Amino acid sequence: MTTRYDNSLNGACDCRTLDPDRLRAQLESGASLAGLAAEITRSRPHMFSATAVFISRQQLERMTAIIAAVESVVRVPGYRAAVLQRAPEMARMDPGPRSVFMGFDFHLGPQGPQLIEINTNAGGPLLNVALARAQQVCCAEVGNVLSSPTDLEKIDAAYVDAFFRDWKLQRGDVPLQRIAIVDDDPPNQYLYPEFQLFSRLFRSHGIDAVIADAASLEWRGGGLWHAGQQIDLVYNRLVDFYLEAPAHAALRAAYIAGAVVLTPHPHAHALYADKRNLVLLSNPDQLTQLGVAPALCADLKAGIPATVSVSPERSAELWARRRQLFFKPARGYGSKAAYRGDKLTRRVWEEILAAEYVAQDIAPASERLVRLDDARADLKFDIRAFVYDGCVQLLAARLYAGQTTNFRTPGGGFAPVFIAP
Repeated sequence: MTTRYDNSLNGACDCRTLDPDRLRAQLESGASLAGLAAEITRSRPHMFSATAVFISRQQLERMTAIIAAVESVVRVPGYRAAVLQRAPEMARMDPGPRSVFMGFDFHLGPQGPQLIEINTNAGGPLLNVALARAQQVCCAEVGNVLSSPTDLEKIDAAYVDAFFRDWKLQRGDVPLQRIAIVDDDPPNQYLYPEFQLFSRLFRSHGIDAVIADAASLEWRGGGLWHAGQQIDLVYNRLVDFYLEAPAHAALRAAYIAGAVVLTPHPHAHALYADKRNLVLLSNPDQLTQLGVAPALCADLKAGIPATVSVSPERSAELWARRRQLFFKPARGYGSKAAYRGDKLTRRVWEEILAAEYVAQDIAPASERLVRLDDARADLKFDIRAFVYDGCVQLLAARLYAGQTTNFRTPGGGFAPVFIAP
């Protein structure tokens, strides 16, 4: 599963390939974005790493195969029934859209890529396009043999096309006029700069766009409104996956009524991103009982770390094995309230038992050598595949130190991914 380049490059090459001037040009591609790069540097100094990550062609192919296997399983009626029966009623409704920017997160290990989780509100797709376009040639020994897994000239159009496709799946040939990019208190979100980039991208393709706080939306007259304008489609960046918070009541009502196209939507979260789904996806016996073909079961067993539900009945067993396990909340996101078992205290363990958690066999993250101002450091990394309708649109890495991914690590942050032959 390795090549002569992938692991050796990540552990030996410490080239800084990011060109800050190119990055600024990418981030500030319109007058409305002037000063964005400086603001990111000031307020989010560890958003972007200056170091690229290398993977092999075989690793790319294996990740693609695992994603395809998951997509095939999600279409199996027995699987859908099993995961939807525990979802809220509003999430059982299929509105039609496929949901933009599904995030399949991988660790790369000796056994090949391991899918550690799936997210339906994956952040970073447009920021990572800007980052990938801002790279210089790597060291002379390898720079001429590296390639990007993405056609960066066409990716903007592919992103916009995904929104149009989701729109047409629910609305047909009705014109799409206005998109709202929605989150809670958007200006204070870490990835707010990406909202600004998406707003410009939509406008450049003839679609009016607004960045909106979910609490400012209004449900009236059979439509969803913001600041006196009706919203056609919501690009959903909320982490309240089933729109249960009071501040999301207007959006929830519009979604249930079919009055707005929401992407990604609760149905997709229930099918893909609830962490309890990993229990099924990593268990070939249960998948077989649900009607999944043996070949798919084998692919997923090899590509997803074994995962079990945490329950009081399993308490003693899981506590004894905790050092080999990673604990995640069922509706978790962004590594919040996730714990490596070897770091658990008894107090935290009791909190886990009182909530809904899964325990996943640890698939260690790979490491990448980075050069800081006066030192070198080995940082962990994961690979995120941004996926639409089963197709990988972009790969990006996140470099970090600590238990879980974060944007607090010097030398860390988003990093572009190159294919080494």
